[in-house]
Amino acid sequence: MSNNQTYLTTDELSGRIKYDPRTIRNVLKDSVLLEGIHYFRPFGGRKILYIWDRIETDMQKISAGQVSNCLQ
Repeated sequence: MSNNQTYLTTDELSGRIKYDPRTIRNVLKDSVLLEGIHYFRPFGGRKILYIWDRIETDMQKISAGQVSNCLQ
């Protein structure tokens, strides 16, 4: 992983995407936000760090795809 990526805790991610931290942990994690792609566990521990750059990119891709589907 590159050193110039932004890593966020669940609470920090919550502030950026305006979802409750519990929703992130119980609904989005492992269904939309995938381990190894959108988050990782440093040193194999319990703490989770989210990779903001990947989450932001994927959110924009999904939004763009939904808009293009509506225009067809």
